[in-house]
Amino acid sequence: MDPTPSGDGTGNSLEDVVQLAIPAVGAYLMVLRTATASLAARADFTLDDIEDLRIAVDEASALLLVSAVPGSALECVFTLSPGRMRVTVSIDSFDGEPPSKDTFAWTVLSALAGEVGSSTGPGQRVTIELAKRRGDVGE
Repeated sequence: MDPTPSGDGTGNSLEDVVQLAIPAVGAYLMVLRTATASLAARADFTLDDIEDLRIAVDEASALLLVSAVPGSALECVFTLSPGRMRVTVSIDSFDGEPPSKDTFAWTVLSALAGEVGSSTGPGQRVTIELAKRRGDVGE
């Protein structure tokens, strides 16, 4: 993990950024789930919020692993600011297509996080971004 604090120029950190890359293999998702829960706890999220984030990051990663290029890395960036956590999960994929938003898995992901989106590029890179505020109830 690579913590990169960013601040307002006065030494006061407004957000912390943690980057994590793991092999694009389902067996390594436990590392990502553990990191998610630990960072959410550090940001004073409730136990329910921590569990929602852990499951949401796991679900987003599983959606991306389906089309992962063998030997590639699943990259995850956690951005923590007061009362908010944003998570971006990305992977090099075979087809460069984002996951369908008309699936049960996407519905679950949307219910667990306050904000969810996906994007593609550059190349065949596919990204899912989610964000949650402390106390958010999924939509």
